[in-house]
Amino acid sequence: MAATSEVTTRGEADQTGPSPRGGAAKTRGGAFGEGRAAWLLALPFCLLFLTFTVWPVIQSLFMSFTDTRSRDLKTPFAVDIVGLDNFTKALSDEQFLQSARNTAYFVLIGVPLTLTMALAAAVVLDRGITKFRSVFRLGFYLPVITSIVAVAVVWRFLLQDEYGLINTALGWIGIDGPNWLGDPNWSMPALIMMASWRNFGTAMIIFLAGLQAVPWMLHEAAAIDGASVWQRFRHITLPMLRPTILFVSVTTGIGYLQFFEEPFVMTNGGPLNSTISMSMYTYKQFGFGNYGYAASLSYIIFIVIAVVTAIQFRLLREKD
Repeated sequence: MAATSEVTTRGEADQTGPSPRGGAAKTRGGAFGEGRAAWLLALPFCLLFLTFTVWPVIQSLFMSFTDTRSRDLKTPFAVDIVGLDNFTKALSDEQFLQSARNTAYFVLIGVPLTLTMALAAAVVLDRGITKFRSVFRLGFYLPVITSIVAVAVVWRFLLQDEYGLINTALGWIGIDGPNWLGDPNWSMPALIMMASWRNFGTAMIIFLAGLQAVPWMLHEAAAIDGASVWQRFRHITLPMLRPTILFVSVTTGIGYLQFFEEPFVMTNGGPLNSTISMSMYTYKQFGFGNYGYAASLSYIIFIVIAVVTAIQFRLLREKD
C-alpha cells in the first residue's frame, strides 16, 4: 500500500512539470537570449549613430576650442587650443550680433504669428467648416511639404517691387507697396510673412488634434450657464490646450531659431545684412574656412535654443 502511494506521488510530481527553481532558471535564460538578440538587431543602428552622430558632435566640440581652419585639415592634430577665445570673439563680432538680433526679431514676431494663424485655422476647421473639411486641411498643410526653393521662387514674384501681385493688389486700394526684399525695413517682415504662411500648417494639424480632444460637453455646460463664445474659448479651450501649445511653441521656436533657408534663398542675408540669421552666418564662416570659429557659433546657437526652450517650459507647463 505504501509502495502504491509512493508511485502515485511520483507520477503526480512528474505530471506537474519542472520545479519552480528550474522554471525560473529557464525564464532567466530566455530573457537573456531575447536581450542578446535585441542588442544584435540594434547593433547596426548603434554603430551608425556613434559614427555619424556622436563622434562628429564630440569632434566639433573639440574644434570649437581650437583655431582650426581649412588649411589645417591635413594636420588636424597640429592645431592650437585657444580655449574660450572663439566664444568671446563671437560676443564682440558685430556681424554675429546683428544676426542674433535678426534671429530674435524673426522668432519674437514669427512664432506668435504662426501659432495664432494655426490656432485660428484649427478652430475654424474644428467647428466652423463641415463641408470639404479635408480639402481645407490639405490646402493649409500643402505648403509644409512643398520645396522651400519652389515656395521662395513664388514669393519672390509675389514680393517684387513694381510687378509683384502683393503690391499690385495694394495699388488697387490706393496703397503704394514697399520694396519688400530691397528695403532693410521691410525685408525681415516679408520673410516672417512667408515663413508663417509656409509653416503654420504643421501647428494647425496639431492644434486640431488637441481641439478634438476637448470634451464638447464642457462648452455646452458653460453655454447653459451664460458664458459667451470668447469666455468658453478662454476658460475652457485654452487651459485644456496648454500641453499642445507648449509642444507647438517649443518645436516652432526651435525651428525658427535655426531659420536658414528663407534668407539664403530669397535675400542672401541682405539688404545690408538685415535678414542674415545666426545659422546663415555660421554657414558662411564654414564657407570661409573658419572651422573652429564656426563650431563655436554652432554651440552658441545650441545654448540659445536650450535656454529659450527652458523658458517656454517654465512659462507654459501645466500648473499644479
